Order: sequence, then structure tokens, then C-alpha cells
Amino acid sequence: MAKRKKITQDEEAQSGRLGQFGSAIAQICEEKGIPKEKVVEAIESALAAAYKKDYGKRGQHIRAEFDEVTGGASFFLVKEVVDEITRVFESEEDKEEGTESKKESVAAKDFTEKEKNDLKKKPEEIEAIAGAEEMKIPRYNPERDLTLEEAREIKPGAIVGDIIETKLEEKSDYGRVAAQTAKQVIIQKIREAERDAMYDEYKQKEGEIVSGVVQRIEGRNIFVDLGKSVGVLFPSEQVEGERYRIGQRLKVYVMKVEADPKGPGILLSRSHPALVQKLFEIEVPEIFAGTVEIRAMAREAGSRTKIAVASSEEGIDPIGSCVGQKGTRVQAVIDEMGGEKIDIIEWNDDVARFISNALSPAKVLGVKVIESKKEARVSVPADQLSLAIGKQGQNVRLAAKLTGWKIDVVSGEPSSDEATKSKDKKEGKVEEKSAEEVVAKDKPAEKKKKTAKKKEKSDKESKHEKEEESEDKKVEEKSDTSKKE
Repeated sequence: MAKRKKITQDEEAQSGRLGQFGSAIAQICEEKGIPKEKVVEAIESALAAAYKKDYGKRGQHIRAEFDEVTGGASFFLVKEVVDEITRVFESEEDKEEGTESKKESVAAKDFTEKEKNDLKKKPEEIEAIAGAEEMKIPRYNPERDLTLEEAREIKPGAIVGDIIETKLEEKSDYGRVAAQTAKQVIIQKIREAERDAMYDEYKQKEGEIVSGVVQRIEGRNIFVDLGKSVGVLFPSEQVEGERYRIGQRLKVYVMKVEADPKGPGILLSRSHPALVQKLFEIEVPEIFAGTVEIRAMAREAGSRTKIAVASSEEGIDPIGSCVGQKGTRVQAVIDEMGGEKIDIIEWNDDVARFISNALSPAKVLGVKVIESKKEARVSVPADQLSLAIGKQGQNVRLAAKLTGWKIDVVSGEPSSDEATKSKDKKEGKVEEKSAEEVVAKDKPAEKKKKTAKKKEKSDKESKHEKEEESEDKKVEEKSDTSKKE
């Protein structure tokens, strides 16, 4: 059997301390999302503040070095090498005069403050006084400054501006006030480090889309929880007609990240045109890869958006890529935007063709471009005029924003369908007229036939009457002969 290694009491205590400190530091780093160096720096600042509170002097600058293995710390007194140019040295006579003129200096101080109060309406003079005070050279302080001669006794070859550190006696016992001071320093430093880490993280996400949950609603301002921080959605950046509720998940556009003492100020937007572009980058792999590019975009948030797309590779349909199979890709973007309509048109370097595409779904008969004024006169069929202008002029307004040209829409020739209908109507009228003429031509012949029939009928009736009369005469003659006999 392998012999078990014996662990001494000191090694066990040392490993215990290492585990304790290491786990505490790791836990803070994980919870706050800050690097380990920042936590160690906070601990060193806290130890230096505690040492100075119990064993140091007010003007001293003490630096601590924390040992993660043993959990102990080393302390150093930091001093700067100075001379007559960088510091004001006082003689004993100056010190005596200074003690006698304390009252005068207090009075002068009061007078200057009074002067500043009187000069509220003169900011230039106040700035001049402040600049003069800033230009004053600080006094020599033996607690944190060293003369050149003193410095060269400690470190040969020292020059003005060098920092000389002297090791101090290590202490392990601290009072309650010092411990409380160390605690406050650690909390403050960790908060600052956490704030800086959050600012750096969200500053990199500026101009990107992030997902968040509506945390609270204060008036018309919507506060969105982004995970590590909270962003605000002001009314000017909200979509008109959208309703937000607590717990609702949203995709928002990070407009701006500002540094703030309470934390990074993150300004969010739902009405920014780039939100639609970023959503298309998520849904359309070709746009993310760069083979399909969104060249221009115009948006009226909550109502309609027009985007112009172009392909950098042959054989790729930019519009088909954005629409997707059975419209799945564009429908996903529309659903995220709350049902906002999206027109996808093809980019064209020819201005006339591009303006014609921008006015879709309306059909365009012709485009007259005036380059000097950057205006375009577009003629559309009469039945397409209202479609080209759009509801309250929205379609032509978005087309003008998209192209950057002033567009004037006028009614031109009727469309092909209308022309054929009108042609058919005209032909129908001609046929009706020709039929009437034929009827009119046939009327005399019919009259002749009718008169002939009437004449023939009258002739037959007269003949029949004559025959009846002759028969009556014969009957009468027979009756007369019979009477005579």
C-alpha cells in the first residue's frame, strides 16, 4: 500500500485559509460579474484603510499587499520625492506668522466666499478665482513627501517624482472602528467595480438588440430588466398603440449607455428603424452572413416599414431570402413588431427604377427624374393613384424617405384592364348601332309584306262575299220559279 502523506497542522491551517478566502473571492466574482483583480484590490484598499485608522497618521499614504495563500497582508508607507518647484516649503518664521495670522486668514476666507456669492451674476470672474486657486502649489507634507536628500539616503540615485515605499510593521489586531471602515471600503469598491463591469458590458451592446422583461411601469416610462441591469423605455421611444404589461418579454434596441453614479443608464427603443434591421439579421441567415444587404430603410413605427435589399452574389434572390418559405421569416419579424406591415423591395442603382420599386405595390407607368432639384415625377394609372399615395400619403412619404428624393405622383393613362373594358364598351355600342340600323333597314320590307298579306286577305274576303251573293241570287231565283208554277 502507498504510504499516506502526513499533513502538518500549519499546512492544514494554511490550506483552510486558502479555501476560505479563495471561495469567498470566487463567489463575489461570480455573483457580481467582476474580475478577481478588482476584488483583491478592494480587499487591499480596505486593509490599508483599517491599518491607517488604528496605527497610521492622517496625512500618510499606506498601501497594502494581500496574500491570497496565507490570508495575511504586508503594509508599505508610500512617499513621493519632491523639491522646491513642486512643493512650497515653510520656514519656522513662516510657521510662526501663520499661527498669528489664522484669524486674518479665516476673515479673508469669509470675504472670498462673500465675494463669490456677490459675483453670482459674473461667472467669468468666478472661473478666474477658481483657476487661480487651482494653480497654487501644494505645501510640503512630511507624512507623504520626501526631499531629494532624504530620498537618496534610502535609495541612491533617486530623482524628483520617484515613489519610495517603506515597509511598515505588520499588525493583526484591529479595533471595531477600523473593521467597520474596512467593511465600508470593501462594499464601496465592489459596487464601483460592479458598476464599471456592467457599463463595459452594455456599452459593447450599444446598437444591438437585447431581450428583457418588463419589470415595472412608472407613469409612461417602462423599466425593462435586462438581466444584470435595468434599462428604461421612454415614451418617445415607444411604439404608438403598443400596450406593455409587467412580466411581458420584449426585444429592445439599445440606443445609448451612459455612466451614472447609481449604475449604467441604459436607454432603450422600440421605434428605432435599426430594430427592424437587427430582427432581419436574426431571422435571415443571408443578411447575417453578408450575402444579402439592407441598403436603405424607412419606418413609421407601429404602422409600416419599407426596406430596400440587394444581393452581393449572383443567383441569390434578396427579396425571396427575406420573405422565406411561405413567408415564415418576414412573418416572424412582423409578429415581433406587433403586426407592423413590412414592404421588401429590391435595390437598384438606377434612380428611376428604384423609385418605381419604392412605390410598390402600386404600378408605375413612367418616372421623370430632375437631378438638379432631386425631384421625381411619377405617373401611375388612374385606378392606382390612391394605392400609390397610400393612406394619408403614407406610401409615397415612406418611398421618399427610402430613396431620399422628393416624389410627385400624378395620374397618367388608364391601366390596360380599364382600356380593354372601355374598348369593349365602345365596340358594344357600335354593335348596338349596327343592329338598330339593320332593324331600321328591315322595317320597309316588313311593312310591304304586311300590306301584301292584308291585300291578299281582303281580296279573298271580297271573292268569298261575291260567291255568297251569287249563291243567294240562285236561291232566290229558284224560289221565284217555284212560286210561279
